[in-house]
Amino acid sequence: MKVQQLSWRTAGSWQPRVGDLDGLAPQLVLVFGGRHLLERGQGLDDLRQRFPSAHHVIGSTSGEIVDTEVSEDTIAATAIAFEKTRVQSAGTRVSGSGESYDAGRRLAADLTAADTELVHVFVVSDGALVNGTELARGFNEHLPAGVLLTGGLAGDGTRFERTVVGLNQRPEPGWIAAVGFYGRSLGVRFGSAGGWEAFGPSRVVTRSEGNTLFELDGQSALALYRTYLGDQAAQLPASALRFPLAVTPGAEQTVVRTILSIDDAAQSMTFAGDIPMHARVRFMRASYEDLIDGAAAAADQARSDREADLVVCVSCVGRRIVLGQRTEEETESVRAAVGARPILTGFYSYGELAPATNSAATQLHNQTMTITSLFEA
Repeated sequence: MKVQQLSWRTAGSWQPRVGDLDGLAPQLVLVFGGRHLLERGQGLDDLRQRFPSAHHVIGSTSGEIVDTEVSEDTIAATAIAFEKTRVQSAGTRVSGSGESYDAGRRLAADLTAADTELVHVFVVSDGALVNGTELARGFNEHLPAGVLLTGGLAGDGTRFERTVVGLNQRPEPGWIAAVGFYGRSLGVRFGSAGGWEAFGPSRVVTRSEGNTLFELDGQSALALYRTYLGDQAAQLPASALRFPLAVTPGAEQTVVRTILSIDDAAQSMTFAGDIPMHARVRFMRASYEDLIDGAAAAADQARSDREADLVVCVSCVGRRIVLGQRTEEETESVRAAVGARPILTGFYSYGELAPATNSAATQLHNQTMTITSLFEA
């Protein structure tokens, strides 16, 4: 596998960053960038001319990752030339979150029909119109046994207005792009970790609707949340980024859920992922060092005996907001864990898609660093 990275800045041109394709034609180009640049098509036509035979997967972000550098309002392109692995892509569009499960089902069917040796799927999805929990469920229930899914939901900085995704075309809202990798020569490892620490007692969800939580143990969830936050409650909803929720639905692995908003009149909290009825939940908190250590733990999980050629990081916009000027310390911790050889790319997202530790099913994560490592045997 050969990998090359390029960057585009406003009113600029594509500048090579790291890596070399050694004359090979890439089958896949991952393009992560600021929404305004992507909507204007900045550099995208030129990229198609450079790599005309590749599948171009394009997504807006809340920060682009090139090596350990985290940038905003740039475009990062990573061209990947596989020597033994086959690549196919599929895309679909939704008009609302209620179509998310069917979108996952359709994409899984398309990729399975393309080739019987599917070994992994990577997805970049709209982050505003898609329910990531249902999208993952649609994939999980229709992909072949043993085929895993990683990826993330596109971002829009901290504006939260709209996100755009494209597959071999100018990106637009509502799109979901999926890439299938085929052939047993490809090695894939993954990791996910947050670094958050649960505190307080475990409670049961006794009233919820989708991603809106009303009651825990028959009491107002918002009132309990305010009690645990103490002085920090005065800064809600901004302070909520520092205090997400650990959610354990039945026998499934625990996932982290970010609080998006609160409603004092309804005594409810709205999250960036579903909160199932009867799930067990605990409040969470973390220091800067805990979050940075969490990124390193995710990278450690994604390591194998064989060094990776490419490491794709998808981290949460909430982590970037909390870490602030220390954000690049988490990408530096990933670099330290995976070593000097792999090319690092990725983006800050509105939700991360990856299997939880020791789980065979992909879940939507919030406030989590997820890692996908690729290499060819």
